[in-house]
Parts: sequence; C-alpha cells; structure tokens
Amino acid sequence: MIEKTAFYIDGAWVPPVSETLCEVIDPSTEEPFATISLGGAADTDAAVAAARAAGPGWAASSKEDRLALLSRILDLYTARTEDLAQAMSREMGAPIDFARANQVGAGAYHIKNFIRALEGFEFERPLGAQAPDDRILMDPAGVIGMITPWNWPMNQITLKVIPALATGCTMVLKPSEIAPLSAMVFAEIVHEAGVPKGVFNLVNGDGPGVGTQMSGHPGIDMISFTGSTRAGIAISKNAAATLKRVHLELGGKGANLIFADADDKAVKRGVLHCFQNTGQSCNAPTRMLVERSAYDAAVETAQAVAAQMQVGPASAEGRHVGPVVSAAQYEKVQSLIQKGIDEGARLVAGGTGRPEGFNRGYFVRPTVFADVTNDMTIAREEIFGPVLSIIPFDSEDEALQIANDTDYGLTNYVQSGDGVRRQRLARALRSGMVELNGTSRGAGSPFGGVKGSGNGREGGVWGLEEFCDVKAVSGWGGSA
Repeated sequence: MIEKTAFYIDGAWVPPVSETLCEVIDPSTEEPFATISLGGAADTDAAVAAARAAGPGWAASSKEDRLALLSRILDLYTARTEDLAQAMSREMGAPIDFARANQVGAGAYHIKNFIRALEGFEFERPLGAQAPDDRILMDPAGVIGMITPWNWPMNQITLKVIPALATGCTMVLKPSEIAPLSAMVFAEIVHEAGVPKGVFNLVNGDGPGVGTQMSGHPGIDMISFTGSTRAGIAISKNAAATLKRVHLELGGKGANLIFADADDKAVKRGVLHCFQNTGQSCNAPTRMLVERSAYDAAVETAQAVAAQMQVGPASAEGRHVGPVVSAAQYEKVQSLIQKGIDEGARLVAGGTGRPEGFNRGYFVRPTVFADVTNDMTIAREEIFGPVLSIIPFDSEDEALQIANDTDYGLTNYVQSGDGVRRQRLARALRSGMVELNGTSRGAGSPFGGVKGSGNGREGGVWGLEEFCDVKAVSGWGGSA
C-alpha cells in the first residue's frame, strides 16, 4: 500500500495537523492501493498563509525568471512521464498507453504553449494612440485557490498552475481526492524545479472539506475550479461573501452535427471521440445529430464501431476502453443507461451491466442509443461514461435548434462538405468552442464554455489573462 499522507506547504512536505485517512481505489480492480490524508481547516489556513507571504516577492519577479522556472518544470515533467502515467492510469483508470500519450501529453502540451504565450505577453501596455500617457498594467490576481478534477488530472493542473506561475500569482492546489497521486508527483516536479517557498502549495481534501474552506477563504483572491456544474454553483455561492473572482470550467453535452455531405469517416470519428477516456470528458460529443437521409447508415456505423471496441484493465497496453473512475460513477452511468431504455430510446449497442468476461472493476459496455429525442434524460444530463445518443434532424435550422437546446455550452461539432454552412453554424452555435470536420483546435486556443458550462477561458494568452487584474494608469510619461 502506497502511503502519501503529507501536504506540500511553504516549500516542504509536512504532515497534516489532524490526520484523516482516505483510500485511493484502483477502478480496474476495486481494490485500495494507496492512502492519503484529507486536510482540515488548519492545513488550508497554513497553505493560504504561505501563499500570501510569498505573494509580494513572486509578483515582483521578472518575466525572465518565470520563463526559466517554467522551462525547468517542462524538462522535469518530461523526465517523469512514466511516473505520471502510472499514477494516472492506476488512480483514474486511463489505459496505460493512453495515459502516456494523452494524459501526460496534455500537460506537456500546455506547458509548452504557456511558455510560448508568456514570451510574447506584455504586462505593461499602452492604452492607445489617443492617450499616449496612459498604461494598462496586467497585475497578478493574488492568491489562487485551484480545485481540479480526476478525469484529466495533468491537463487541468497545468492549465491552472502554469499560467498562475507565469503571471506572478501564488497558489493552493486541491486535486481530486479520487486521483491525487499524479498531483503529488507534479508537486515534486515543481519543488525540484526550484519554485520559491510558498508560491505553490498542495493540500489534499474533498469538496465539502478543503474545497469549501478554499472557496470561502478570505485569504484567497480567486478560485479556479474544474468539475461539475452542481459543484460550480455551490462554489460560486460560497465565494460570494468574500467577493473573490470565480473561474469555472464545468460540464458539457456537446452536439455533433453530421450532415449528409459529411466525409465518410465522420460518424466513426464521432463515436471514437465520444468514447475517448471512457467518455469521461466534459467536451465529449455525446449527442450525435444526423441528417435524416444519412441517419440509418450512421446508426449502423455507430453500432459497428461500438461493437468492435475492446474493454480492458488500465494496466493492459494497447487501444481499449478502461473502467470509469469509481463505484459512484459506475452506478450513475448504469442508472442513466437504464433511464434511456425506460424512456424509449432504441439500444443498438452495449447496455447495462459489465462487459462479458468482467465481474469486477468499474467497466461499462460501450453503449449507443438511436432514435433519441432531445427531451430524454440521456440527451439532457451529462453522463460521463461511454454512452452516445443519436438524434435525427430534417433541416439545418432544426439541427441548430436541437444543438442549442441544452443547459450546457462547452463544445459543439459540425461535419459537412459545405464550408459556408460550417461557418454559418459555427457563428450560431451557443458554445465556447466549435470544431469543424474533425479539425482540432490549434495550440494556444482558449478552452471554456458558456451557460451551464462555466465562464472564463484556459490556455494560451487568454489563460494568462485569466490570472491577471487589469490596472489602468494615467500620467505615465509625465516628468517628476
């Protein structure tokens, strides 16, 4: 059993003030394999105090010093790829090859992109030719409370920690108690890279405990949270009393609009994207909207793709679907699959229960529903499992209406050979991101949503600006 009960506070690993043990479960076996401690108010207070004390010094650091630190972090992160991959694979169930390439790769990708963005980032800017003696200063936002999820651990940690370091902020990170070990490896990396004492702090804990303490803490200036919409609402309410800024990256129910003139790989691409990371991605295209004339063929293709997908333990190499992260998540997904059946959707692949050959582990059968209507529960709620809902449409206007008829607004997708139509829909879809014809967004592109998917943007220049306060200064060029 791995024991990792210490917290990283003020440049050192320290024991909790009062130890509250928590087991980390391997979702492939349902067996505990590690123990951490959940923090209490005294631990949170200590981390916040360390961050506040380090704030002035780090805020005054040069861009060159920050770039040098980020470069060292990138080198050490790359050197510890296998440690990070093994931790994430075991704690949250990502198949090991996927963990190495995608889970670890996402973090490296963001660190590189933030280094590039910081190189060109201006912390002092002229207001404009109309006001030559005015300057806009981009000041650090202060002490940042960071609450990250279990589904993409390094993706979300690097999207918060790296831009905060880059902009001169100090921070307290609370990773998910379900998947904390990779975050602790990351803390070791940051420490070895030479981050000054108190600039980066890590306290393990759960949402009702450390999460609530952080969101209401008067010593924290801003909360950056990634997780469920329900939790985001609770955090916003708790943070209101201290008037701190709250950045939220929440859930999604992405629509993938496939027209009859789409390329012949559009449906397969959509199914594979939906099932990536065992469907545990907020930007997954979980609603496949298909033009009526292409609908029957799309259903057949989706059925065949799902039927061919292999399911296996996270430790096994190769391309396959791993388990969902926990017993609670497994039960939620099973309940929603049953709800789809009960509400009249046509089950064409998968269904309830574990895949054949599995009697343990949180494994879910890759599931496809056809003839779904947008008022069904499986079309409204974020399932966070390998479940796809296929919905027919007859016109572009109807497709747009269905796509926008959701509480969420993170990522939508359009597949069509008509470039004018793609651009028209990209403008009309209510979401923070739109991907066209399977083209991934470029390096430094902002990530975030609207409506129930949250606010703010992560990544690139936008991600740096999220951790800055804008200060307007007049009379900059005047004589003494």
